[in-house]
Amino acid sequence: MSARAFISGVSGTRLNADESAFLRNNRPWGFILFKRNVESHQQVSDLVSQLRGEVGRPDAPVLIDQEGGRVQRLGPPLWPVYPPGAVFGTLYEADEVSGLRAAWLSARLIAADLLDLGITVDCLPLADVPVAGADAVIGNRAYGTTPGKVVAIARAVTDGLAAGGVLPVLKHIPGHGRATADSHHRLPVVDTPADELELTDFAAFRPLADLAMAMTAHVVFSALDPAQPATTSATIIEEVIRREIGFQGLLMSDDVSMNALAGSIGERSRAAIAAGCDVVLHCNGNLAEMREVADAVPELAGKPLARAEAALAARGQAQPLDRQAARAELDELVARAEALSA
Repeated sequence: MSARAFISGVSGTRLNADESAFLRNNRPWGFILFKRNVESHQQVSDLVSQLRGEVGRPDAPVLIDQEGGRVQRLGPPLWPVYPPGAVFGTLYEADEVSGLRAAWLSARLIAADLLDLGITVDCLPLADVPVAGADAVIGNRAYGTTPGKVVAIARAVTDGLAAGGVLPVLKHIPGHGRATADSHHRLPVVDTPADELELTDFAAFRPLADLAMAMTAHVVFSALDPAQPATTSATIIEEVIRREIGFQGLLMSDDVSMNALAGSIGERSRAAIAAGCDVVLHCNGNLAEMREVADAVPELAGKPLARAEAALAARGQAQPLDRQAARAELDELVARAEALSA
């Protein structure tokens, strides 16, 4: 069954009649869940099934931001706490094997939590490389401040999710680490020269370009395109993301309802598609805005459809896991990281 080129949020823990009709009529390619959509294990599982049922596609991707730390949509008391990315970086500095093992275990356990609910995509890993003076929006979500370290840990996270049957989403391509503003609130502008970006920010994404899905950064790189953030810049998407970094998978925008972008929701959506995003992400569950997005984006066809199909095909079966043993090992490694940071 056909789908339109957007990923949609919904307003609450259950679909209302207007939302159900909207989803049936407009057929988003996928969905994304937030804390407002979470009440219990059974409720989330039922909501996921209902979302897929409304669009008539049992393989429709359902996404969530489940990183650990302060970005964790499923949390206590129903789900365990997971560490922020910086914990893996701390361990990695002391012992690379331990840092990578902790990253893999955390991602593998997260994947198990998600798959229990029918959630098949996690917006993880981050390959953002923060610098001194940057806004705290990335902060301790980052794995480190050097490309090599970030790549190694991001790959371990990717492998952990994949082993649990969950698709990763690489973010925020081509880099949010230098942003001096939170793109949820206003548009960040990065004035770093292009050659420096290539050696640092872009270098952390290039070795991860084989991932099936990636999310753009709402960041202006003035050396590359002084007028448009990466999400709506054909120059950055074609010349940097597709050619220089080499990412050929499904490219989704970051949330078009964030204040970094200008214009109406429909204008933002059209601009992202025109620039080269394959699908538009809209998160806040506002039905009027959802209608604007649906009216602005096309049916998935051609290369975007092929990338979407390839992304779904890349998700494998979950491998066996002793959750209790894995959690005990992760907790021991996290305690070691806390001792190192003390």
